[in-house]
Amino acid sequence: VQLQASGGGLVQPGGSLRLSCAASGFRLDRWVIGWFRQAPGKEREGVSCISSSDGSTNYVDSVKGRFTMSRDNAKNTVYLQMASLKPEDTAVYYCAAGPTYSPLAPYYRSWGQGTQVTVSS
Repeated sequence: VQLQASGGGLVQPGGSLRLSCAASGFRLDRWVIGWFRQAPGKEREGVSCISSSDGSTNYVDSVKGRFTMSRDNAKNTVYLQMASLKPEDTAVYYCAAGPTYSPLAPYYRSWGQGTQVTVSS
């Protein structure tokens, strides 16, 4: 079971990025997938999650209307489309898989390595 996050980079405020989370060894659509982020000196924060049953999504208030999470079952990949990025979005972003539809990290069992997102002019 392996998750691999990619797509991070340096972007100017107001810009966009799309993060990808690819899975190997299991089907993503059978698990709740969450995106989390951790900024230097801060705790890991749940950003969004997508349900395994109906594909419904949930977002932390600070990214609502700017971030969109989606899943491509054929590619066994989950995406996080990020728009109108702000400097406070700067963090290492992680994807994780778990059995429970929750924004809380302890509910997730498998974690990918992080991808750095830096929003700066």
